[in-house]
Amino acid sequence: MRIVLFACMETNMKQVHQFKNNGYNIVLDVCSGSVHVVDDLVYDLIALYDGRSRDEVTAKLREDYPGETEDSIGEAYDAVQHLVDTGRLFTEEPYQEAVIDFKKRKTVVKALCLNVSHDCNLACKYCFAGQGEYHGDRALMSAEVGKQALDFLIENSGNRRNLEVDFFGGEPLMNFEVVKELVAYGRQREKETGKNFRFTLTTNGILLDDEVIDFANRELKNVVLSIDGRRAVNDAMRPARNGKGSYDVILPKYKHFQEKRKGEYYIRGTFTHHNLDFCEDVVSLMDEGFKVISMEPVVAPPEQDYAIREEDIPVLLTQYDRLAAKLVERAREGRPVTFFHFMIDLTGGPCVYKRLSGCGSGTEYLAVTPWGDLYPCHQFVGDEKFLLGDVWKGIHRTDIVEEFKCNNVYAKEKCKTCFARFFCSGGCAANAYQFHGKILEAYDIGCELERKRVECALMMKAALADLPEAVKPESKPRSSGFTADEDCAESCEEPCESDLSS
Repeated sequence: MRIVLFACMETNMKQVHQFKNNGYNIVLDVCSGSVHVVDDLVYDLIALYDGRSRDEVTAKLREDYPGETEDSIGEAYDAVQHLVDTGRLFTEEPYQEAVIDFKKRKTVVKALCLNVSHDCNLACKYCFAGQGEYHGDRALMSAEVGKQALDFLIENSGNRRNLEVDFFGGEPLMNFEVVKELVAYGRQREKETGKNFRFTLTTNGILLDDEVIDFANRELKNVVLSIDGRRAVNDAMRPARNGKGSYDVILPKYKHFQEKRKGEYYIRGTFTHHNLDFCEDVVSLMDEGFKVISMEPVVAPPEQDYAIREEDIPVLLTQYDRLAAKLVERAREGRPVTFFHFMIDLTGGPCVYKRLSGCGSGTEYLAVTPWGDLYPCHQFVGDEKFLLGDVWKGIHRTDIVEEFKCNNVYAKEKCKTCFARFFCSGGCAANAYQFHGKILEAYDIGCELERKRVECALMMKAALADLPEAVKPESKPRSSGFTADEDCAESCEEPCESDLSS
């Protein structure tokens, strides 16, 4: 069989993206979401198809493939033509105007990042929060402020039932008593309002113990555990305040946590210019027994010695290819590991408009400081230009909210024709602002890496298509504890007509 269609997302600029990865020829029809695994002849035929006649395509392929007959080329052409006629290849882009109207809709707040601690017991060199203090004074959130933040979320969530709260820092376990009090308050407010809180927590692991683990098993939907991979890599960038490494302290804690965990978790690391061979760090974590892993590229000003540079990109792309191949190998051996950036859902997910309009920062998702100030997200905290208001008086900088509501892939020139736009939603607004001074831009290095991650994820789908679902890595991103239908329906006043999860 020359063409294998293994997934199709209905979305209905005409665009096809072709690439080769780990021995697979893959064709992505960008606007329908259809993914095709093809042989060399069909791969080249598709590259020639648009803008040429059947006779021109056939003549060129007879030159390039002397072993193929005119009939066999004709059969391949007919198969491609069938995909075009049935809306699975070279489909049109109908969303560019509609997404603008979508961003004009009335939004509700669905998630808060509670910075319960502007302090940390590590001194990570790449920390965007300035080693926990967010370039300001050290502070811990009081229970009073936290409770008011939860009340603000309830009051501004409209008819939405499911709400998300992430305990963040700094190191949130430095304020564990307040975390526990806020969760108890949230459970009380659930009974009073009919809302449903999903609590999560991100930690560096230093204060992780059985009490925290038991609490997490009772109350936390997800826990993120930070570690950068190999001992030398981790300790170089994530030392304690006294300069000593953290690896030998946290690794046994994380293993113990995994053994006792009754819910979702994942390991999260950061790679820098100093460990461009980050695949080895992921492998190190896999070898330690961890099953769900994220390894993020550092985002830092170019003057920092650890910053990712443009000249690093070719090495990093090769590392992603290598990692994808290793993950395929492990899955086929019956020991699958989920890599966060290769989680891609081809048969479900949020509606196309939410895919194109970003993460919701500044509108649906906000960050709260220890003293109750509101910012568009945790990465804008401390930049007074983005101070939206506070949890008592609400948002007064509605002009900033409106700017974030317009943040979608069609507002960014670099994103309009990018094949990955349905998967990345235009990238991180904070990263764009850091490098270009405006949120309606795209962080170029991040774009290059994201495109490769999408290609690797699609390759893995092709490579593992014949395996039972039970032994495949997870494919549904863990950005929400609720189903895509619940999340999408509750975020909009009216249902969308177009849905990638059809």
